Parts: sequence; C-alpha cells; structure tokens
Amino acid sequence: MTELERRIGTGRAIAIGLASMVGAGVFFVWAPAAAAAGSWLLAGLAIAGVVASLNALSTAQLAMANPVSGGVYSFAGGWSGFAAGLLFLVGKTASVAAISLVAGAYLWPEQARPVAVALLAVFAIVNMSGIRSTATVSLVIVGVVLVGLAVTLAPALPSLRPIETDAGASPLGILQSAGLLFFCFAGYARLATLGAEVVDPRRTLPRAIIAALAIALVVYGVVAVTLLSVLGPERLAESVSPLAEIGGNAIAVRVVAGVACIGSLVGILAGLSRTTLAMARGGDLPGALGFVWSRTRAPVAAEAAVALAAIAAVLLLDPARLVGFSSCAVLVYYAIAHAAALRQPVVERWLPRWVQVVGVLGCLLLAATLRWQAVVLTSAVLVVGISARLLVRTVKA
Repeated sequence: MTELERRIGTGRAIAIGLASMVGAGVFFVWAPAAAAAGSWLLAGLAIAGVVASLNALSTAQLAMANPVSGGVYSFAGGWSGFAAGLLFLVGKTASVAAISLVAGAYLWPEQARPVAVALLAVFAIVNMSGIRSTATVSLVIVGVVLVGLAVTLAPALPSLRPIETDAGASPLGILQSAGLLFFCFAGYARLATLGAEVVDPRRTLPRAIIAALAIALVVYGVVAVTLLSVLGPERLAESVSPLAEIGGNAIAVRVVAGVACIGSLVGILAGLSRTTLAMARGGDLPGALGFVWSRTRAPVAAEAAVALAAIAAVLLLDPARLVGFSSCAVLVYYAIAHAAALRQPVVERWLPRWVQVVGVLGCLLLAATLRWQAVVLTSAVLVVGISARLLVRTVKA
C-alpha cells in the first residue's frame, strides 16, 4: 500500500471527528451541567455550540493553510505553539482518562479502573496499526452510537412536554454549564492534528471539521431537549444515568454508552499521538517520541507514551475533576488557535477577523468561569511548562 493509499478521505475524517464528539459527553455531562444551569441548560448548550463553531472555523482556516500533523502546535509555532501543544497534551490526556473511566463504569461498574486500563491499551494498539484502522473503527462506532441513541430516545417521545424555565439560574451558572458542555464538542481538534494523513487536506479538513461539528450539534440538541422535557432540570441534575431514566433499556444504554466512550478514545488517542509526534520533531519533547513505524506510518512511540500517561491518570485521579480541567485547558488551546488564525496573512484568510476576536473572548470567558481548581491547575501547567522550556533552551545555548 502506497503512502497516498494509507490516507483517508472526507467521510472517514468526519467519522473520526464525530466519534470523538458523540462519545462520553452525551452520557456523562448532563447532570453537572444541569446542576449549574437548571432549566437554562439549553442556553449553556447554545453558548457552547457558538464557541465551538467559531473554534471550528478558525481551526479549518489554519488547517487549510498548514496541512500538517500537530494541530495548533504546528500552526502557531514559537512560544504560543508550544503553549497550545502543552495544553492539548495535558488537557486531552485528562479527557482520555476520564472517558475511559466512564466507559469502565458503564461496562463493568465493579471493575471500572481495570476495564479503563484495558481499553486504553487495546485502542492504542489499534491506532498503531495506522490511520485507516482508526477511521474504520470510528465509522463503525459512530453508526452503532447514533442508532443506539435513536432507539433509546424513541420511547420518551410520547412523554415530551414544554420545558419550563425558572428564574433561579445565574449568568455564572449558565456559563459554567457552557464550559462543561464544551467538553462534548472538542472532537474536531483531532481532525486538525491529522493533516498529513488525509487526502487533499486543504479540501478535506475544513469540510470534515464543519460537517462533524454540525452533526454533533444536532445530536446534542435533540438529547438535551428530550432530557429536560421528560426529566426536568432537578431530576436531571441528580441522575446518574439520565438516558436510562427516560424509558430506555438500562442494559442497552450501558452498552451504547460504553461503545460511545470507546469511539471518543480512538479519536482522542490518535490526535494526542500526532501532537506528541510534532512536538518531538520540533524539539519540545524527547526525540525518541518522533519514531514512526514505516509499515503503517503511525507514530507508535508517541501512541505508547500517551497511553501510558493516560493509564497513570486512570489509576490516580477522579474522572469528575478531570472533565473540568480538560475543558479549561482545551478552551485556552482554542484561544491560542484563534490568535494564530488572526495573524495569518491575507492570502490564507477566508474568515472575517471578528470570528477570531469573538472566539478568543468566548474561550477565555468560559475557561475563567469553570471551577477555580481547574483554572489554577491549567495556569500551573502553563507556568511549569514554559519555565522548563526556557530553562532547557538556556542550558543548550
């Protein structure tokens, strides 16, 4: 198989992005978001969707001009690129750990951590076999999850009633729910990191990023309206498995939730390894992580390192706290992406500048409204990472 034949087209790229977005979030994020915003959850979802859409547009503009692996690390370059790469790695490693634990909790609650570790190991190996394997697995998983969600939501349709809004939600609570719900929409970042592995990236990446996000927005909107209408905000905020409570079969919901989480893992692990690869080649991570297996063109050393880091997080950390930290880190990552798109020369731009300005402000606002622990940890990661890079460069000089 030639190098071109190993690459993927628009359909498979959409599958990777969609599998990353319609994953753990659709089964996990509603309760904490409803606890923050109450019946104004839909407003939080709309804000998250707008910010995600702006991010997708700027990411697509960057990807068209820079069709290389590594995402915003490669697009921005310099210190801002390093900060973006660092935030992507730590934020998405936290996300991977949280998602694998959610999968374990659904598939085998009594053995959630061992199951999470096994899933990470298995799908790291799948990704090592090449991007076409990743895309094929993602395509199958997306189909199963979308059908499973349709079957789960169908019994609730006769019970739909008007959603009553209360006056108790604060603007801060709505913004906090938006920041949490943003966790669901960050999957298109994986597509921007795969620039060297898609056919005609300047055409494929923008189409895949925007199409995957549009489909995900529709899916999450339908689920949110159904849950709020049937359960109400108070019951939803306290629910452990809201989709099972609206009339779906509990066992079926567990299986579909597990499959959805697996889809997220496949896509996120692929994006993490490509960013790790780019940072190793750029001299910001150990050079050994830049090893690519010639047979599959997959960054196997980076895949292994990412999987090991995620396994360590699974064994040591709590998934609920990981989601807030992941959202905060990735929101700042996208703020850097907007800044990079704003600096692009005129010949590379097809978006008005207000998209990037509003995008930066939106990302930073949502990040700042998350729990203070997430904000402090994200800030600490940046300070430590930048200080370490400065020290290493000073010693080398």
